Amino acid sequence: MKTLLLTGFEPFLDFTVNPTMKIVEELNGAEVGGYKIIGKVMPVDFHASGNQLLGFIEEAGPDAVISLGLAAGRYKMTPERIAINFKDGPVDNEGHQPVDEPIREAGEPAYLSTLPVRKMVDRLIESGLPAEISNTAGAYLCNNVMYEGLHYASKHNPDLPSGFIHIPASHELAIQHGRIPSWSHQDLAAGIRICIEVLGEQ
Repeated sequence: MKTLLLTGFEPFLDFTVNPTMKIVEELNGAEVGGYKIIGKVMPVDFHASGNQLLGFIEEAGPDAVISLGLAAGRYKMTPERIAINFKDGPVDNEGHQPVDEPIREAGEPAYLSTLPVRKMVDRLIESGLPAEISNTAGAYLCNNVMYEGLHYASKHNPDLPSGFIHIPASHELAIQHGRIPSWSHQDLAAGIRICIEVLGEQ
């Protein structure tokens, strides 16, 4: 059976719950869309997250990589189209706040996702789950990890599908946080399963 590396993040900033962490832990070891899932939770740390992702890829030798991130405030599930070679944004969990820093000094300016993002969005909508392609993963940790995965694939395994999906807040987080839209955990997890199934059809 093929393997899929599925990553999520720990809580960060004032988001005391990260639904990606719960989804990754729940799906770890599951079989979805012809993939055996290897679930890993990563730190919100600019210095460590990229290398940690590459370590997971080297260790597992997966057939595909999907990273997940929380986009609190979005009300749709949004596969990302592009990752840019910049680190910028709020402080990470270790107190580091880069400004206009390249992820890779000699890296490409940007990489396009190699996931079937349009088919994922179409299937999510057909299944009754709001979705659209996002054209910006920002420049925070989510973009950082997406870029690192695609950079690795471009250099070492061009046939490795890799990319990123942002998800809305869970109801649990919305209750704690206040004014942000949210989905049930069940719908969030179902949406990620659908995306994996679409990938498995390629």
